[in-house]
Amino acid sequence: MILSLLTNEGCELMSAQQITARYLRSKAAAQYCGYAEASFRTYRVKGGGPRFIKRNRIVLYDVADLDAWIGSERRGSTSETGAAR
Repeated sequence: MILSLLTNEGCELMSAQQITARYLRSKAAAQYCGYAEASFRTYRVKGGGPRFIKRNRIVLYDVADLDAWIGSERRGSTSETGAAR
């Protein structure tokens, strides 16, 4: 299966395997981040979770967005406050 994605350089053909490596479905994304899939469902409704893509009924997470979201949780000490979830 070949899918076409629009990039800054124009239209680039990518295989489904290449796309899958960059985008994770909800369960795999939650496992990647060390969370339960139910937590990700809650974040999609209430906010506070990683950015996601919804195409019809399929939810996808870009690995770069997951890494950025995890990175936003970094703290130097337990007394530092972070963004509310």
